[in-house]
Amino acid sequence: MSREQRGPNEKLGAVLALAGISNAGLARRVNDLGAQRGLTLRYDKTSVARWVSKGMVPQGAAPHLIAAAIGQKLGRPVPLHEIGLADADPAPEVGLAFPRDVGQAVKSATELYRLDLAGRRAGSGGIWQSLAGSFAVSAYATPASRWLITPADSSVAREANSAEGSGAPLKVGHSDVQKLREAAEDARRWDSKYGGGDWRSSMVPECLRVEAAPLLLGAYSDEVGRALFGASAELTRLAGWMAFDTGQQEAAQRYYIQALRLARAAADVPLGGYVLASMSLQATYRGFGDEGVDLAQAALERNRGLATARTMSFFRLVEARAHARAGDAQAAGAALRAAEGWLERARDGDNDPSWLGFYSYDRFAADAAECYRDLKAPRQVRRFTEQALSKPTEEFVRSHGLRLVVSAVAELESGNLDAACEQGVRAVEVAGRISSARTTEYVKDLLHRLEPYGDEPRVVELRERARPLLMAPA
Repeated sequence: MSREQRGPNEKLGAVLALAGISNAGLARRVNDLGAQRGLTLRYDKTSVARWVSKGMVPQGAAPHLIAAAIGQKLGRPVPLHEIGLADADPAPEVGLAFPRDVGQAVKSATELYRLDLAGRRAGSGGIWQSLAGSFAVSAYATPASRWLITPADSSVAREANSAEGSGAPLKVGHSDVQKLREAAEDARRWDSKYGGGDWRSSMVPECLRVEAAPLLLGAYSDEVGRALFGASAELTRLAGWMAFDTGQQEAAQRYYIQALRLARAAADVPLGGYVLASMSLQATYRGFGDEGVDLAQAALERNRGLATARTMSFFRLVEARAHARAGDAQAAGAALRAAEGWLERARDGDNDPSWLGFYSYDRFAADAAECYRDLKAPRQVRRFTEQALSKPTEEFVRSHGLRLVVSAVAELESGNLDAACEQGVRAVEVAGRISSARTTEYVKDLLHRLEPYGDEPRVVELRERARPLLMAPA
């Protein structure tokens, strides 16, 4: 349904012409984007004609889907005011800002935390379904550049009279910050073992709303504030990573932007680099290899002389992933060699950040294998995958499943169909134990690669084993 007409929407008509999208084409794109978010929409060219010629405003998520559809075609975010729909619900803009002022940064982050739970309470499947925005890698440009220019705020102390809410303001101490850090550590462990969609992992947004938001809006000294912003940044990045793992790219993008802003307030340059690396991995996963390179190099640039050898190794590894996705074998190889060199320099006594506990040579080998998969070098994929799978662990179940799929792809490209199916069966077994849309996508990709061998008994068996996984609700 649409709201009452207001006269022709000339802005929408002009942008559609600029993007080269027909009325039928826009309707199809909006319906498809809605379906991706669990919404059943039946717009057609007549619906779009009403929006343009009569100025009717569609209800619910539709205005944001329209902006997202046009943005995908133009390759940039399209704000609602540009298409004459500024009076629609502005909620989807929350979380995309990277304020210069630290007070505004607190407001931006806490608004995002509150918005997420509001959507869940509404029973709409989460606010991200109703926001219906589209991942736009260009939204990372301003946060990355502002962080590079000024990676730390001069002061983050918050006076008692600046705290929001009624009654006495919350006085924040180091014990409050420690609780957030412990929550982050628990969430990291559950995420690695059970996937971003596990209910224990999904408690992170609730923790941000119930625990972190009141603290950020409380009163604290500069010292406590830096620690508070750092702990909140860790949790916010984790929320983004879990959203990324479950396929909620829009949510992940907003969480990442706020996590980077909080890391800047914490004056924690390595943590800011980690957030940028997470942004890079998302951009690379979405097919934006060049932008992934830029984000990874931004993480590297500010951390020269600051981060530990293991941290620098991880950043170079993320850069290699982006180069490989962009098809630059020479640059990917150079970044991998640099990553391995940094890792060889790492020592057990180094003051590595707690959030880097997952990174070891096994992880390096696993990502190196994915680099060579993207570069279509199956021999190298097999070599690194064998190293990555040499020490299976119950602690990193999802990673183990992803490595099995990569190994299966390498076997297939080497002409070893039986071995590919054997690894595929093992991967499906692992994927069935966790809640990770990303792992399921890896399995789907393997099955797609096996389609030319569809009548082979081992392929048929693998497809049958994977059926429950592929039919499970997202």
